[in-house]
Amino acid sequence: MSQKIVKIRDTEVGGDNPIFLITGPCQLESLEHARMMAEKIAEACEPTNTRFVFKASYDKANRSSIGTQRGLGVEKGLQILGDIAREFDVPVITDVHEPSHCAIAAEVVDVLQIPAFLCRQTDLLVAAGETGKVINVKKGQFLAPWDMGNVAAKIASTGNENIMLCERGTSFGYNTLVTDFRGLPTMAETGYPVVFDATHSVQQPGGKGNSSGGQREFAPVLARAACAVGVGGLFIETHEDPDNAPSDGPNMIPVDQMADLIANLRAFDALNKAG
Repeated sequence: MSQKIVKIRDTEVGGDNPIFLITGPCQLESLEHARMMAEKIAEACEPTNTRFVFKASYDKANRSSIGTQRGLGVEKGLQILGDIAREFDVPVITDVHEPSHCAIAAEVVDVLQIPAFLCRQTDLLVAAGETGKVINVKKGQFLAPWDMGNVAAKIASTGNENIMLCERGTSFGYNTLVTDFRGLPTMAETGYPVVFDATHSVQQPGGKGNSSGGQREFAPVLARAACAVGVGGLFIETHEDPDNAPSDGPNMIPVDQMADLIANLRAFDALNKAG
């Protein structure tokens, strides 16, 4: 099956196009922090002319504990994302957790992201699809790769085929995830571009009791493997001080390491797509 090309502003995703990045801090902290992160990410991407979509969530509704930080909320969060989109002339993406948020978020962001835990919620998928925006839907930790065909079909039922399918690891016992790289070409058989989430594939869900742990040292390893197999894009969260980030710190790459990592990943991607 030929692969659809999804367009995010002027960036074409899928086929033999170079990988793009979905990258940024897990959770919005402030306009000043988002602005600083966007500037550092742009600098990291510039040497290889790598396109990126700035990612940060205004609400982390699926945190491990009631006591952990959820974010700035929809109104303030979307205002910040809109400011970043205009100031840096980059596309932006955020998670949506409720059908009622889809149309609101779509007024600001270029891509709506469906969290893995919610990837079978029909009303949410349909509401996201009805916005006409690009939808990045994460494969649930509990799903087989071939199950994502049904997920994509729910979105496509709205007439919107601007869909990307995102691999983020599969549950492997308690508090552990594993990545089956056979899943990348399997999901690509749907015809939609595949994104590999290196950040959450190394997460240890609930591994710290009231928060998730992770092994960020393996994120670059899995990202390289994904590029070698072949993907349309990579999801890699980053932060200037991951150990003190409010969410998913153990999985995030320090932003000062991103330029070298991006150059390395682009080389793997080019080698794969040259063949």
